[in-house]
Amino acid sequence: MKLLNNVAIFVLLILSVSVISDAVKKDVLVGGYTPIKDIKDPHVAEIAQFAVTEYGKQSGTKLILVKVIKGETQVVSGTNYRLVLAAKDKSVTKNYEAIVWEKPWLHFRNLTSFKPL
Repeated sequence: MKLLNNVAIFVLLILSVSVISDAVKKDVLVGGYTPIKDIKDPHVAEIAQFAVTEYGKQSGTKLILVKVIKGETQVVSGTNYRLVLAAKDKSVTKNYEAIVWEKPWLHFRNLTSFKPL
C-alpha cells in the first residue's frame, strides 16, 4: 500500500511539472510577433503606405506601394507592424521589410526599419 501511494505521488509530481513546463513555454511568446490575419485590412494598407512614404522622405527615393505580401504585429507600448511589401521604383518592383511603430491614441507613427529583401 505504501508503495502504491509513493507511485501515485510520483505520477502526480511528473504531471505537475509537465503542466508547469507548458505554461512557461507559452509565456515565452508574450511580446512576440503575431501574424496579421487580414493583410487587406485598410489600416494595414495605411501603415504600409506610411512606411513607403516615410522611407521616400528619408532616402530621397520615390517608391510606389504595390501591395502588402504579409505582416505581423507585436504589442509593445503601442504596436509594431512588421510588413513584407512590394514597392516599385520606376519600373522595377522589389520586396521590402518595413517595421512601423504606432501609438494610435497619440496619433504617432515611426518608421523603425525599411530594408530590401
